Amino acid sequence: MTELRIAIGADHGGVELKSQLIAAMQAAGHQVRDFGTDGTASVDYPDYAAPVTSAVLAGEADFGVLVCGSGIGMQISANRRPGIRATVLHNGTEARLTRAHNNANVACFGGRTIGVEVALDALKLFLSTPYEGGRHDRRLEKIERPVA
Repeated sequence: MTELRIAIGADHGGVELKSQLIAAMQAAGHQVRDFGTDGTASVDYPDYAAPVTSAVLAGEADFGVLVCGSGIGMQISANRRPGIRATVLHNGTEARLTRAHNNANVACFGGRTIGVEVALDALKLFLSTPYEGGRHDRRLEKIERPVA
């Protein structure tokens, strides 16, 4: 797999899973930029989604990874940014399809809802699956259009 630049962030509900994902990505040879948090004290997930998505949009990271208790809050926060296509992942099939069909650029995980091994497998597939393009391009163009 090609070395990737990954931006990662988590709130207190995802900090433990985040550390395991970081270790796996670094072991795979990826550059990881950690935007926090580093403890279990209560924090607000939008504060961690913002710098991760900014890094992706600025081209400073190839992908983003966000972790909160369920993954849902991070996904909602991330998808508020035009150009971000964030998805909560529960398994490898979702990871593969969301990259191939939706060109997702941010993977979200629930630190309280997914097992570590499943999350590691899903992340590996997310990072290694190319976007198929073709018929999917017109759908992504529709997503990116401003809503009237």
